Amino acid sequence: MSNRLSILIAEDSAADRMLLSTIVSRQGHRVLTASNGLEAVALFEQERPQLVLMDALMPVMDGFEASRRIKVAAGEALVPIIFLTSLTENEALVRCLEVGDDFLAKPYNQIILQAKITAMDRLRRLQQTVLEQRDLIAKHNEHLLTEQRVAKAVFDKVAHSGCLSAANIRYLQSPFALFNGDLLLAAFKPSGGMHVLLGDFTGHGLPAAIGAMPLAEVFYGMTAKGFSMAEILREMNAKLKRILPVGVFCCATMLNLSFQRRVVEVWNGGLPNGHLLHADSGERVPLVSRHLPLGVLDPGSFKDVYEVHPLSLGDRIFLLSDGVLETCDASGQLFGEDRLLRVLAAGHRPESLFDEIQAALAAFRGEAQDDVSMIELAMVEDGQLARPPLAFSDSGQSSALDWAASFEFRAEALKRFNPLPFLLQLLMEVQGLRARGGALYTVMAELYSNALEHGVLRLDSALKSDAQGFSLYYLERGRRLRALDKGLVKFELELLPEAGGGCLRIRVQDSGEGFDVADVMARQADGGSLCGRGMRLVRQLSDHCEWSADGRITIVEFRWAAQA
Repeated sequence: MSNRLSILIAEDSAADRMLLSTIVSRQGHRVLTASNGLEAVALFEQERPQLVLMDALMPVMDGFEASRRIKVAAGEALVPIIFLTSLTENEALVRCLEVGDDFLAKPYNQIILQAKITAMDRLRRLQQTVLEQRDLIAKHNEHLLTEQRVAKAVFDKVAHSGCLSAANIRYLQSPFALFNGDLLLAAFKPSGGMHVLLGDFTGHGLPAAIGAMPLAEVFYGMTAKGFSMAEILREMNAKLKRILPVGVFCCATMLNLSFQRRVVEVWNGGLPNGHLLHADSGERVPLVSRHLPLGVLDPGSFKDVYEVHPLSLGDRIFLLSDGVLETCDASGQLFGEDRLLRVLAAGHRPESLFDEIQAALAAFRGEAQDDVSMIELAMVEDGQLARPPLAFSDSGQSSALDWAASFEFRAEALKRFNPLPFLLQLLMEVQGLRARGGALYTVMAELYSNALEHGVLRLDSALKSDAQGFSLYYLERGRRLRALDKGLVKFELELLPEAGGGCLRIRVQDSGEGFDVADVMARQADGGSLCGRGMRLVRQLSDHCEWSADGRITIVEFRWAAQA
């Protein structure tokens, strides 16, 4: 029979032992017999029966002690023990159930005995199934944890491969799960400054982190190639919209921090307000969410419009995820924005504010209900931060050193296309230029910005004399660029071999009316001005620069020595 059991009968009475053996055998089970508790324990350890019929009172070792030893020997497996007893006292019967699993009163009833064996076998099989399922779950869980550990290692290398360790950055990240739905990205731009992104995917854990790797890939890849913040935002939104399921998106704030121009561009889509704190005046400027999160809108409907704020040394920017504001105390009360604003307005020294916010969260004794992330960025001198060298793919082939190329970008291209990554990628094929890649990126960016904004769009940099004018300048820039129907910027690149190295000559021309070069140079002598720093920077970073008399043409040169 399929449910045939191996049953141990421990009974000191030979007659009762014989009677039970006969009944159990006729029911189709295999029988083992013992005359006392000590024999029962030894036989159990040797034969491992599936069920025990145990007499309570026996010589040498009683049934209670034998049952305890059998239970220990059985370990996690359930071996049901049915006590055979003539005891009638309640305390004795309770003891049978404490040590064993059931009892059968003498004289024995064959039908009841069969029913109890069947019931105990059903219980044994259920316990066996539970243990098997537990072991299977544990195996699957260990496999899942191993996969998650590997995925987490890859995720961390991709998501945290930037410059979060830079001296002007402090951050707090406490994941609600192994994987963090919050994402902190920071990377130096080739032309100077850095891009920073704080993202918060819907949910938390692995599902929330699925979109983080492609988003980080776009962020780091396009930043390294010199793309603008607006172009990176558009690409990230398009990619997330394409790959994420409906209802999954990424609230995000992205910053373009320029140490040379001392400005920050801010785009906030769905995150709590960030905060810009001016060190000198103590003024706090909220960085308000004005857009939908990344991955919600189709590319045609997405808005990459950002705000521009001037910065001074010591100014600080705070960004946070909603997990900070939604931290709860024991009574379920939220930390909330009001408590955060009170910390920001309490008059603490700017350099201690990050610690004060963390202390306020700790004093609140809250428990995170979501991923909690916060980042602080400080405006510092451009040369204060150590930047890693720019990374380039190298085919191992020698690059040509004697060529010239001309590129003319007209109105429609200027409105929709950033030529800098294209031009700079071409120039970075020249191995001799790679050591000066950062300076070259910066100069090219300044030349293009000046040609487009002051030449083609005819914007007056004097507008940027104060913070309000700065904001108006960039609003007007966007308006004029959208309305642009004529104009051009022309780049002429010439690579010349020289004794012991080479020379790159860049000629930039625009269709504007030009400007008074001497007057602009004079205004640049005012170090406190928010405008006019670009031309001075170009002169500092290039080996030679000159402007035509009418200001419409700029020529710069970069030289390098041949590598040994």
